[in-house]
Amino acid sequence: MIPLYYYLTLAAALFALGAYGIMTQRNGIKILMCIEMLLNSANINLVAFAKYQADIAGQVLVTFTISLAAAEAAVGIAILIALYKTHGTIDITQIGPLRRW
Repeated sequence: MIPLYYYLTLAAALFALGAYGIMTQRNGIKILMCIEMLLNSANINLVAFAKYQADIAGQVLVTFTISLAAAEAAVGIAILIALYKTHGTIDITQIGPLRRW
């Protein structure tokens, strides 16, 4: 049986990589990927605690989180496509204000 701290260490590493990526990346697609890494690290924690507590609630929350992540990715990519059409780039530092007066 794999100890709980292995799962927690993996989740912490994924969370740290995702947070670092959000802070350092300028490309919108890479930022969305880093947000997915953050959500997956939370999923690993939920499943690990559900396994060690013999409770199904963590797995139910993971199912909800996965569907939320899919919706977030679809909306995020749609926004990035719209930004690319209007600004010609997905670099968030070059887009500037989104509202034009």
